[in-house]
Amino acid sequence: MRSNRTPSHGFSISRRRLLGASAAGLGLAALPALPGRAEARAFSLAPGPARVKLLADPKAQAADVWAFSGSVPGPVVRARQGERLSIRLGNGLDRATTLHCHGLRLPNGMDGVPELTQAPVAPGGAFVYEFDLPDAGTYWYHPHTQTSEQVGRGLYGALIVEEKEPPKVDRELVWVMDDWRIDDAGALTAEFNHPHDISHGGRIGNLITVNGAELEDVPVRAGERIRLRLINAANGRVFGLRFEGLDPQVIAIDGHPVAPHAPEGGRVVMGPGQRRDLIVDMAGKPGDRLAVVDDYFERFTYTFATFVHEPGSALRSSPLDAPMALAANPLPEPDLAAAVTSDIVIEGGAMGGLRQAMYQGEKLSLMDLWRRHRKVWVLNGVASSGFTEDPMFKLQRGRSYRWRLKNDTAWDHPMHLHGHAFRILTRNGKPAAHRTWSDTVLLHADDEVEIAFVADNPGKWLFHCHVLEHHFGGMGTVVDVA
Repeated sequence: MRSNRTPSHGFSISRRRLLGASAAGLGLAALPALPGRAEARAFSLAPGPARVKLLADPKAQAADVWAFSGSVPGPVVRARQGERLSIRLGNGLDRATTLHCHGLRLPNGMDGVPELTQAPVAPGGAFVYEFDLPDAGTYWYHPHTQTSEQVGRGLYGALIVEEKEPPKVDRELVWVMDDWRIDDAGALTAEFNHPHDISHGGRIGNLITVNGAELEDVPVRAGERIRLRLINAANGRVFGLRFEGLDPQVIAIDGHPVAPHAPEGGRVVMGPGQRRDLIVDMAGKPGDRLAVVDDYFERFTYTFATFVHEPGSALRSSPLDAPMALAANPLPEPDLAAAVTSDIVIEGGAMGGLRQAMYQGEKLSLMDLWRRHRKVWVLNGVASSGFTEDPMFKLQRGRSYRWRLKNDTAWDHPMHLHGHAFRILTRNGKPAAHRTWSDTVLLHADDEVEIAFVADNPGKWLFHCHVLEHHFGGMGTVVDVA
């Protein structure tokens, strides 16, 4: 095994090998339709305490986690584009929670943000989330109450909306990627929202898991075509994956189709909350071992996974002759000529230049902001006070908007807009490649990114950093579409 050090916290990271669990292995059988809701595909999720063994070492203890229906990640919720989805959340925790379906365009009352879109679900209580699914793609679900702790303890799962005509592949894998901060015995360390995590890169763990387990080799057949759905459920870690000896093609970003292409710079980069759909043809020979390497932090490069080509005859001698492109989702195209333009400046954190900010209408020095409120991040000079604050942006329903995002900090920020998808137009003054749609855009230190969208979904929505400790530390706001 190889041992590394994480880049933004002094915890060691042991080399883990990948568990190649398929979506079917984590599937949740659809429940019978609820009375009066015959057209809805219905599921039930129950968040509560559980014990899960994260380490493969037989001497390691199981970790006390929080899990949906007893598993980490929670059961895969799977439906088809155009269907109606119903999810009953029955709260088995000792504290309030909600369910946010990250990336889906859904009605405001179904978005799962406490006090903003619904009352939090009390211990022992239940809430039914029901909505239509206009868009196919790879999404995920998680709480939006005490988010950094509840997600950090294991409350998340994949939500897959299948295309009406999916691409032809031999197999599909869903990889829900996470990192955990554990001690030598395998127990989860319980301190959340540590000052270092808030002011630096978030809660970076020392154990990498896929689908809730230590990583193992992934058995494949030579010539096999795999659709790989990647979901970054980590609190703060950015993954940057290189597929050595393979030619992965990106076919969807944050759920939305894109012209199939090789990843930029040969590396699939995903910030917290982001998703990527890949098609990968297993190009090795029987017996070959081809590594997936995470070198996003070059000083801490490690082997993330290894595709082990099984011995024996190859499935096929050349790549499958079938189209990879997906049909577009029905998203409204923004009118750039008529769009209202706004600037959003991200400031704060360690090694930043922020000196003072507004908080609940009061101008405070950064020192007072931190000492009194544990806030250290701002958007346009304002630190978020929670989900009930006045909206920073009031948007006219049906109108197009163009936002220029400037990251004036030393850290990565995956910025997530609820209830909408946006075009990524430019990055650092250059046209963005592939005209992608996203709901979460990753800004690196000093980046400037332009996005555009149609404000067609009425309600009050969150816009925030998906490094969950950054959101806790003030990096978020409310957007009112009316």
